[in-house]
Amino acid sequence: MHRPNQRPTTDARSPRRRRLLARAAAAAGATAVLGATAMTGSAGAVVNGHDSTQRYPFMATIPMVEADAQCGATLIDRQWVLTAAHCVDPELEITPTGKVRVGSEHRKTGGTVRDIDKVVIHPGYEQGKEIAPGRTTPNKNDLALVRLDRPVAQHPLRIAGKAGPAGTPTRILGFGTTVDTGDLDKVKFPERLQELDTRRGSEAECFGRAGATRLCTVSPKPGAMACFGDSGGPQIQRAKGGRWELIGTTSGDGDWNTQCSTGPGLYSNVPAYKGWIGKTLHKNA
Repeated sequence: MHRPNQRPTTDARSPRRRRLLARAAAAAGATAVLGATAMTGSAGAVVNGHDSTQRYPFMATIPMVEADAQCGATLIDRQWVLTAAHCVDPELEITPTGKVRVGSEHRKTGGTVRDIDKVVIHPGYEQGKEIAPGRTTPNKNDLALVRLDRPVAQHPLRIAGKAGPAGTPTRILGFGTTVDTGDLDKVKFPERLQELDTRRGSEAECFGRAGATRLCTVSPKPGAMACFGDSGGPQIQRAKGGRWELIGTTSGDGDWNTQCSTGPGLYSNVPAYKGWIGKTLHKNA
């Protein structure tokens, strides 16, 4: 456990910082944590998504110091948000500003802003490892819980009992880059929340990179998926009665491609971690 806003910072434009960010982006795939402070994943702001069509009071953002970027997060309790572990991993040397914005359709305004009080990274979290040039294994147990200094008025999102089977319609949300580029100077973050209708993919569609703790996510729309700056954000599905429920957290890329929008994405299977989440909230109440 640590407070990300207490870590030392360095110039995001320095060669050392650039190398670290590039390595982090590769480790996570196209869904890198966030734009210029690239993390590991394959998500896009949602590249080729569109402006949000409804309000999502549970949507949260964790701004970063580097390059005016951010990670996504989901309000799961009045005082806790769930995000990707690689968004708050000190080894990647990214620096959360120490704030969380909850319930806004806009990246920098609106909603409720709270200070980060505590961060709990899943004890089994491991960064992906490069096994060949351009080929990195997925992150393991890529989840972290962030406690806010005070509760918020927004309604938390319920965690699903389980993710639907392959083919189940889902939706992803984020403020990540809308431009699929490996050049961190060219990423473009939208001010308006983006959404993209997706579906649960099979393990085969993610080339064996998905499994019991990682969901394969596929976009029926060509050239569309989460990307830099979307990491940690939610994947949701409809429950009975039509309400949304949480099934995934943006983690990484579902194939070996360096681009976000040309393949599937990997999402941590949140229902598989309900036990850990419940124990952590109870222990740190």
